[in-house]
Amino acid sequence: MNKKTNFNTEMSIFEHLEELRQRIFIAFLLFITITIICFLYMKNISYILQQPAMGIKFLQLGPGEYFFTSLKVALYSGFLLSSPFTIYQITLFIIPGLTKKESNFIIPVLLVSIILFFCGIVFAYIILAPAALKFLINYGNDIVEPIWSFEQYFNFILLLLFSTGIAFQIPIVQIILGILKIFSSKDMYAYWKYIILGSTILSAIITPSTDPITQIIMSIAILTLYSSGIIVLKILNK
Repeated sequence: MNKKTNFNTEMSIFEHLEELRQRIFIAFLLFITITIICFLYMKNISYILQQPAMGIKFLQLGPGEYFFTSLKVALYSGFLLSSPFTIYQITLFIIPGLTKKESNFIIPVLLVSIILFFCGIVFAYIILAPAALKFLINYGNDIVEPIWSFEQYFNFILLLLFSTGIAFQIPIVQIILGILKIFSSKDMYAYWKYIILGSTILSAIITPSTDPITQIIMSIAILTLYSSGIIVLKILNK
């Protein structure tokens, strides 16, 4: 049952809970469906995720390692691909209870947040992962032959992709803080020295590799995102 936009007709708490249950069920059903599809096409997904490794040979170091890693990758992929629909279902549930002003704020923020998250994943896949892996492969390649565990490699890639996607939410956090008048664009600009230090620390935490190249690239990306957040707030006169 959908909530009506006419607020003269109020829904009972049980009707709200029933609608929430239905939307959660629909989102969960889509998540399970996409996860199963991803598992069935795991060879294709594995091939895509292996591209940044530049032809490195992978080993299965334990019984069932490939199977359990495939399950993990399918779950992550299912969560990733179904997340926009899940957010859409949540939005449909909360919008009828919001004012027009609140809706005009929340909907664009959610949309931009989703776009930035996927931009972060693409950035990590195209730029960060190849840079990190190239450094790790070349370092000591005349002494040791790079042969990696299938599970450990995918843990590395998945962590890098998701952490970078989350890091790309920095402008969203800034905009929310600016709209709520907690920090203004002038305040954020005034702390630029601390932000440079913070971006260095954050990039070291986010990137699973310890190579300087990846951390420098990530630091530059964080500073760029932070600057873009300030620019947006200035445009909004916040």
